[in-house]
Amino acid sequence: MKTTNTEISKEFELIVQPSERCKKDYLLSNISGSGEVEALDFFWEKKGKRKAWTTFSIDSNLVASSLPMTPFGGIFILEKLHTESLACFIQMVLNTLKNRGVRQIEITCAPKPYEEHHDLIAYLLQKQGFELTSILSHQFFLGRKKIKKWVQQEYTRYQKKTQSGAISMSINSIGNFNFLKEIRHWNVERGYEFQLDDNRIIMQVSEYPDRYFLISILEAEKPVAHCLAVKLFSDSIYYFLSAINPHSSIKNGGELLLANLFKLANDEKVKLIDLGSSDLGDEINHPLMFFKSKFSNDISNKETWVKNLEL
Repeated sequence: MKTTNTEISKEFELIVQPSERCKKDYLLSNISGSGEVEALDFFWEKKGKRKAWTTFSIDSNLVASSLPMTPFGGIFILEKLHTESLACFIQMVLNTLKNRGVRQIEITCAPKPYEEHHDLIAYLLQKQGFELTSILSHQFFLGRKKIKKWVQQEYTRYQKKTQSGAISMSINSIGNFNFLKEIRHWNVERGYEFQLDDNRIIMQVSEYPDRYFLISILEAEKPVAHCLAVKLFSDSIYYFLSAINPHSSIKNGGELLLANLFKLANDEKVKLIDLGSSDLGDEINHPLMFFKSKFSNDISNKETWVKNLEL
């Protein structure tokens, strides 16, 4: 016997509300984007208990995105759901957005380490008429105990590289934003195209100061490398921004930054480190992927799905 959406909706309720009313563990789903008309949270509830959620930002062109100007958005399942119930949730979200005049829906789903039902969600989106428009590959290091073991076995040898006194490392909360100018300048000097919304980062750090960390290498007490680490979720660390002064004499600066990223992850007791994607425009950055492979034990795709709505 086939279950209908009407029957499922008798058991479940779709809650739609402005996103600022409810704080989620995924911090970037709580921060509004520039140019948006409104940001909405969608919660799938049964007897007042949340089973799944997603957040969409609707811009002035009536494009609904989950989520723009962030690494990803997507659908998150809080408790195990029957596939029919999850499909009904997706359909009711689409109906709500369509009724608000939305013409196009874009969903960038979180890689599997963030959402274990990633493959099921992708399958249901495809069945709902979404088209896959982009894939980025993220490299991860997974496992709280494995992170701790890595630090115990590997971190000491990186510490030895700074014992001469000329080089030192620091891991700090964000005290000022001078590092943003240095990151931009060093990347431009290396010939990289670099776009960075300083104001948005400053706003995010100001609102969530306990979720952002700056890892720096100093040579003669002067910064020569930076890495910005973000706890996107309370149990994860995301490698967001990094740059090394091309005129610095330090060797293996990238490895030193990542070694201290692992130390931070261990100190914060997170269960996963996300090293991000490694693309240069539409091309694969094979050298960067190879470099990250020395610090990763898993790889997962981040997919963007798009659906045009007929109004």
